[in-house]
Amino acid sequence: MPPLALVTGATGYIGGRLVPELLKAGYDVRCLVRSPDKLRDRPWRDDVEIIEGDVGDVDTVTKAVEGTDVAYYLVHSLGSGKRFERRDRDMARSFARGARAGGAQRLVYLGGLYPDTEDLSPHLDSRKEVGEILLDSGVPTTVLRAAVILGSGSASFEMLRYLTERLPVMITPRWVDNKIQPIAVRDVLRYLVGAAQVDPEVSRGFDIGGPDVLTYREMMRRYATAAGLPRRRIYPVNVLTPRLSSHWVGVVTPVPNSLARPLVESLVHEVVCKEHDIARYVPDPDGGLVGFDRALELALAKVQAYDVDTSWSSASIPGTPSDPLPSDPDWAGGTLYVDERFAPVQAPREALWSVIEGIGGENGWYSWPLGWWARGVLDRLSGGPGLRRGRRNRYDLAVGDALDWWRVEEIEDLHLLRLRAEMRLPGLAWLELIVESPQDAADGPQDAPTDGVVFRQRAIFAPRGLAGQAYWQAIKPFHGIVFGGMQRGIAAAAEQAARRAPGQAGESPAKWRPSGNLPGTLGGRQG
Repeated sequence: MPPLALVTGATGYIGGRLVPELLKAGYDVRCLVRSPDKLRDRPWRDDVEIIEGDVGDVDTVTKAVEGTDVAYYLVHSLGSGKRFERRDRDMARSFARGARAGGAQRLVYLGGLYPDTEDLSPHLDSRKEVGEILLDSGVPTTVLRAAVILGSGSASFEMLRYLTERLPVMITPRWVDNKIQPIAVRDVLRYLVGAAQVDPEVSRGFDIGGPDVLTYREMMRRYATAAGLPRRRIYPVNVLTPRLSSHWVGVVTPVPNSLARPLVESLVHEVVCKEHDIARYVPDPDGGLVGFDRALELALAKVQAYDVDTSWSSASIPGTPSDPLPSDPDWAGGTLYVDERFAPVQAPREALWSVIEGIGGENGWYSWPLGWWARGVLDRLSGGPGLRRGRRNRYDLAVGDALDWWRVEEIEDLHLLRLRAEMRLPGLAWLELIVESPQDAADGPQDAPTDGVVFRQRAIFAPRGLAGQAYWQAIKPFHGIVFGGMQRGIAAAAEQAARRAPGQAGESPAKWRPSGNLPGTLGGRQG
């Protein structure tokens, strides 16, 4: 029988990449996830066993670890608010109790690298505490401690990338001269897979890092070289506290303040490996560990090829289950406002769908770019994601993907894209983009084309209290500009694609991908 591995956090950045590596290494894989639908579009979905549940539920964990040879703990509450340390502590304790009760053979945890002689940031202190809880579980445990993880889609890489690309001259805090030992994500995954085979009597933590020790200033300058950018001017000053620095990172990069602050606070410490004992159990590869410059090269190649496997923004936060979706205007959950629009589109279904699936990010939202930009700025200032999360892939979407301030909640190829709002709102909001045949759109436009399709668009809002009611009434006058303009822009882009490449009906939607400047975009980018 192949060894069996349990992976928690499989919808996250590291967990989503670890699963195929374990399968490749010959493991059977079981995933414990709160929302199985978020794994539906992963290419390895049919090769794993799925258990629905929460790592904070002891009984669920006990059942999930039964029969496993190794259980990976890859969840955290970072970015969930001020009390994330308590949530992490409670979840780790529950997981440890369940793992011991279920007879787990080994636990593996990926934590943070930290110095021994300083007061730690809340983030690093929490990672340290979680590792200690698992080591005290009574189950042999391997704790891997890493600093900055470099890979396409990682929060640390995105922070480094956007700071360097967008700021040719930077006034920075003093921590940019602290020493850091970054590690490439492929080496992290190799250590995680190898950690399952550590000798049974070994239960301890290991520092893991790449071959280079750099300052953040050096990392930014070497990124500029790798990306072909002019030399960056960096001037450290004492007045920028971690709190101010996190706001600066939140404004410039896609990483929101709630996540940027703990990451920045961790950079205040010098994080360099104190030992390399892991090599006794997981030997270094023949060519050595991946260096910093090579890690940048690999990550940039993935980004430029729109081939990012997982992203930091794809992870959901434990303890925040999704609210129900109203299926129709008579939703039992209370008041529901719906802005519904129909438009006939003289284009094949595949042409319209290619535009719908490509919406957001660099492709824009096809209406009033300045209005979308301003709303995104307001959302960022209030602690929301704004529009800066972009897309994992420029053309393709999957359930669970972050899409600017939306999250993909459902996607039916060539028919339905449902987005759930994650911006700061006094209520719940969804946006549905639907492609229908004229025969199916009985309540749609009377002039539906016989050789085209009908584009149905629904904006749904469930208000929370008086603030929610007031919010809907305040934005209602702008719906014609925002939602009406978006519908017209999407329809026009599909018809433009049909005129550009006629006679392709039935072809893959990829054949219809728009190019150049389209209605509602500025140079092909969101304004």
